[in-house]
Amino acid sequence: MRRVELSDQVRRFVRSRAPEPRKQLRNSLRDLARERGEIKHLEGPLKDYFRLRVGGYRIIFQYTRAGKVIQCVFAERRDIVYEIYEKLIHSRLLGGEEE
Repeated sequence: MRRVELSDQVRRFVRSRAPEPRKQLRNSLRDLARERGEIKHLEGPLKDYFRLRVGGYRIIFQYTRAGKVIQCVFAERRDIVYEIYEKLIHSRLLGGEEE
């Protein structure tokens, strides 16, 4: 079993959902520690990341510390998650900010 760490954005996103989607997201994040769920390796500019599908939502994560930690870095609705996260990465790289 791996440890799952949530970014502040992921925590805020989960808390802001209605009760039923919030429950689904929390359960899916618990299952992620055992690498259960609809997980997919991303491609292109996000090739270093994976996604967890939870209904109409996506959580972007990566493995850190030799694969012992799953770091959930971004969550959003399916229709906009990849575009927004790719722009965030790009702006951080240009601005020199840490992820």
